[in-house]
Amino acid sequence: MNRSIREATFILIISHLLSPQNLSYAADAMDATQSVTYNQTLVSAGSIFELGFFSPQNPQNWYLGIWYKKVSVHTPVWVANREAPLRTNSSGVLKIIAPGILVLLNDTNHTLWSSSGGGGAAGNPIVQLLDSGNLILRNAGDDNPRNRLWQSFDYPTDTYLSGMMFGLNSVYLSSWKTAGDPSPGEYKLYFDPTGYPQVFTERDGAILHRIGPWNGLVFSGTPYVTDDPSFKFGVYRNEEGRFYLRDDALDQSVMSRVTLSTAGALERWRWVDQTQEWILQMSVPMDNCDTYNSCGAYGSCFSGGYRICSCLDKFEPKDPKGWPELDWSRTGCVRRTPLNCSARDGFVKYSSLKLPDARGSWYDERMTLKECREKCLKNCSCTAYTRLNVSEGGSGCLLYFGDLADIRSISKDEQDLFVRMAASELADSAGKKNVKLIASVTIVGAAVLLSVSIVLCMWRKKNKNSVGRIAESHGSDLELPLFDLSTISKATNKFSIRNKIGEGGYGPVYKGTLRDGQDIAVKRLSENSKQGVEEFKNEVIFVAKLQHRNLVKLLGCCIQGEEKMLIYEYMPNGSLDNIIFDRGNGISLDWPTRFRVVMGIARGLMYLHEDSQLRIIHRDLKASNILLDGEMNPKISDFGIAKRYKGNDQTEDITNRVVGTHGYMSPEYASRGRFSAKSDVFSFGVIVLEIISGKRNSSYSQGDFNHNLLAHAWAMHMEGRSIEVVDWHLQKSEDFDEVARVIHVGLLCVQQHPRDRPSMTSVVAMLSNVENEGEMPRPRQPGFFMKTRTLRCCDRTSSDNEMTITVLDGR
Repeated sequence: MNRSIREATFILIISHLLSPQNLSYAADAMDATQSVTYNQTLVSAGSIFELGFFSPQNPQNWYLGIWYKKVSVHTPVWVANREAPLRTNSSGVLKIIAPGILVLLNDTNHTLWSSSGGGGAAGNPIVQLLDSGNLILRNAGDDNPRNRLWQSFDYPTDTYLSGMMFGLNSVYLSSWKTAGDPSPGEYKLYFDPTGYPQVFTERDGAILHRIGPWNGLVFSGTPYVTDDPSFKFGVYRNEEGRFYLRDDALDQSVMSRVTLSTAGALERWRWVDQTQEWILQMSVPMDNCDTYNSCGAYGSCFSGGYRICSCLDKFEPKDPKGWPELDWSRTGCVRRTPLNCSARDGFVKYSSLKLPDARGSWYDERMTLKECREKCLKNCSCTAYTRLNVSEGGSGCLLYFGDLADIRSISKDEQDLFVRMAASELADSAGKKNVKLIASVTIVGAAVLLSVSIVLCMWRKKNKNSVGRIAESHGSDLELPLFDLSTISKATNKFSIRNKIGEGGYGPVYKGTLRDGQDIAVKRLSENSKQGVEEFKNEVIFVAKLQHRNLVKLLGCCIQGEEKMLIYEYMPNGSLDNIIFDRGNGISLDWPTRFRVVMGIARGLMYLHEDSQLRIIHRDLKASNILLDGEMNPKISDFGIAKRYKGNDQTEDITNRVVGTHGYMSPEYASRGRFSAKSDVFSFGVIVLEIISGKRNSSYSQGDFNHNLLAHAWAMHMEGRSIEVVDWHLQKSEDFDEVARVIHVGLLCVQQHPRDRPSMTSVVAMLSNVENEGEMPRPRQPGFFMKTRTLRCCDRTSSDNEMTITVLDGR
């Protein structure tokens, strides 16, 4: 111990001994005759929070703060003297002085911090630490929250706690300067009630991120912020009509906090007792589209595209240079047809968008949507309107004025935005023809109808022959519906970037809606696709001939010129990877749902291997190729590189071209090009462990097992600690015996040697029979072939944040 620390300790001890009526035990309150010094604390009644002195990293600086009492990791949630630390050569004392003020004094009686500016004088003041983490100053005997003299919840630092009324009394969060310095940093997070409630993060006065506006259920554009069922999250009004944000714990045993990090990220953390660590549940920003107004006025941000910015439909870039030179955040977009405030103006509906910045907007909570439209139409400055509250059937009106800023595409379609448009841009204006023009068109139409019919018949015959040639080359009597290119183009809004829902090795995938209202997914072969005609043939033949409830359904195809497209049934819940690896979505996936997904994939794969007329090895089974319908039923998709086989589980084939995805390929396939049905079994096992853990195998890192998830899961299972593999959302599940059994089955599927892996028929049997755990064999060491191992003769290309490996063997 160096001299300065010894001196500081001596002074603090003397100060403690000479200070009368110090707290000698961990009480939750003290009165004006008591004080708290360096070695004493206040502890809330339920022993959840503790107040006292602490040093974050630098032993030279000490602070008065509040932290969690029950957790093993020291986690401060509030700091009093952020800008005036106690030095090691100075003692500190917390006490109440007249007329009812809480003060922190150093050894020279200098005030480092105080609660001045609170509720005024008190007759018999006491300070109390509540189980909510709120430090309150009140009169003894008066428990009415309205009569509190002061409370720390009105002066937070970097942490928001459940129950805090965020937004009242100018409450805001400010980040720590560094991890070891709690003084105010560069970032500030605040609730802005101007216009309609939103949450902003700013740096030195410049807005970085925006959450909102509030729509009665969630903050628009960030639905994952409210996806924790342990909490009731919402925006409310106080008696004065002022908005505030509140997050109330429905499960008092759950410890959760929201922080503004030193890097300016809004993060939600949850404590997990089993692993003794804080787990990150949510973080904003999630991607580049969370950057404020990244695409400028009327520009929409889409994080899944090769370019993130595009103009809303019926708008165009303001800068004629266009993309990619366009500075979207500065210029944005403008209407193709300017407004002139005509009575014939109308509105175009836009869906699946984060609503624009609502500062300066106007609202009425009682208006209907029709009244809202009329109100906007009568005001030339009104540029858009929307329903204010989407809960309980919807109500209210929110009007926008001026340019619309900070818009992004989102997958959840919960609130429509109606944007003002000139009459010439409205869809129904095209139908308002003059009678003479209609007559002329009718005559001309009659004249050309016959020739159009002939051309159409020839086109259909040509394209039917194209599909027929594909079927003939595979020895199949394939009958597949054909779609016109114009039909698909119209259904996808001319393949708009707003309709794009994904992209794989084949090309982009778009959501579309046919004239009869049926939703479809359109898989379009791109010019630079890594896949080609052979893969297209595979999709047409295999998916059309395979019929199973756990395989995606092919509705038809479109072959016209260079265009080759496959039309599938639309899966509203997207792909499995977007659910289990997403912080917001994963929380809603309970164990019964995950088990149903595992069973569905297993049954679909068993059908491919055992029961279908074609007997198929998929070869690219992965989480992103599992689609989920509206009821979360899984559908195996993407048969572009699938292969037929004779049906014997042990039958192996060798390929000179290994195409698959990093993290899912079996060792024998990735290293030697050998594949069989057991290769699919290995991939299935990886998916099972990913579903249970919520972690990607290809990017897994945990202690000594930084090479893959499989190694960690096997080690934990062999030590009887399988719970450490399980996603924390499931760790309190009453079905843990079933979870453990599924982990066992997953580990059997990922064993190193193909001969050790079970068939899919055996897998389905093991998953279905809850009594067979004792009969299952002990899993051997899994395949450790992962990214740390070097491949020879490998050409690697990256796609969709997953590593696709191609091995060209010289044999």
